[in-house]
Amino acid sequence: MPEPSPTSVAPVRRGRFLRLGSALVVLLGVAAYLTVQYLTGGSGVPKCTVVPAEGDGRSYEFTAEQAVNAATISAVGLNRGMPERAVTIALATALQESALRNLGHGDRDSLGLFQQRPSQGWGTEREILDPAYAAGEFYEHLDKVPDYARLPLTVAAQRVQRSGYPEAYAKHEPDATLLAAALTGRAAATLTCEGRPDTRPGGPESVRTALVRDFGRGVFAEAGAAVAASPSSTPSSAPSAAVSGSGGGRTVIVPVPERAATGGGQRQRGWALAHWAVANSSALHVERVSYAGRVWTAGSTRSEWRTEDPVARNAADEVRIVTGQ
Repeated sequence: MPEPSPTSVAPVRRGRFLRLGSALVVLLGVAAYLTVQYLTGGSGVPKCTVVPAEGDGRSYEFTAEQAVNAATISAVGLNRGMPERAVTIALATALQESALRNLGHGDRDSLGLFQQRPSQGWGTEREILDPAYAAGEFYEHLDKVPDYARLPLTVAAQRVQRSGYPEAYAKHEPDATLLAAALTGRAAATLTCEGRPDTRPGGPESVRTALVRDFGRGVFAEAGAAVAASPSSTPSSAPSAAVSGSGGGRTVIVPVPERAATGGGQRQRGWALAHWAVANSSALHVERVSYAGRVWTAGSTRSEWRTEDPVARNAADEVRIVTGQ
C-alpha cells in the first residue's frame, strides 16, 4: 500500500488544528458566560422593567444605567413643577438622542443625554455632562414653547432640539409614557429592577446627596427632617433625611409631606420617590425600598413590589430606603 504523500497529510493536520481552535473558542466563550452569571447572581447585567398600572401586558425593559438617567430627568422635572406631559417629552427626547446614556461624544460638539452643544449656548462641556443640569436646560427651553403640552410630542421636542430628524421622537412616545407615569408617581408600584449593585461606593450619604441633586434641597427641607447618623458618619452640608440602622445596612427615611409641593398629592409624591430609589438601586447599593405598605427588595429576578403590611397602606408619610453600606 503506498505511503501518504506530504501534500495529503498537511490538509488533514490543518483541519484538526482548525477544529481544535474552534472548540477552544467555544469553551472560552462558555467560561466567560458562566463567570458573568456567577458574579451577577445569574441575572447578568442588572435590568429594570416598567409596566402600566392597568396591567394590559405592555412593558418596557431597560438597563440600570438608563434607569438612573430616566429617574434624574423625571425628578428634575418634578422639582421644577413641570407636568407629566413635559416629563414624557423629555424622556422620549433623551431616548432618541442618547438612548438614555450620558454620552461624551456626538455629532460635532453634541454631548450628554440630550446631545446639547456647548457652541450653541447650552452650557460648558462639564455642565452638559451633568444629567441634572442637562435635564434642567431641556425643561427651561421646553417651558418657553407655547402650549407645548397640547402639541404632538415630536413637534414639542423638535422646537427645543432643532434636530435633523424631527419625526424620530415619535417612536419613543409609548415607552416614555410608561416611564413618566411610573417616575412621576402616578402609576404606583410599576417600576422594578433586578441584579446586584455595582462596585461603586454607595450608602446613606450617597442616597441623600443624589436625592438633593435630583429633587432639590426641598426634598428634605419641606418637612424639616434632621440627621440622626452614627458618630462615624460624615456630616453633610445639604439637608438630610433621618438615618437609622436596619439589618446589615442603613435606612434613609424620606418624609412625604401631606401637602406635597409637587402636583398629584402625597401618594403620588411618595411613589415618585420610591420609584426613584429603585431606579438608582444598582448605583447606590439600595437593597430595599418600602412605601405605603408595599416593599421592593433587590437581588432576585422577580424584584416585584410585594405587600409588606396591609395596615401600613394608609401610612403614606415616609419612604424608607435601606442601603447595603
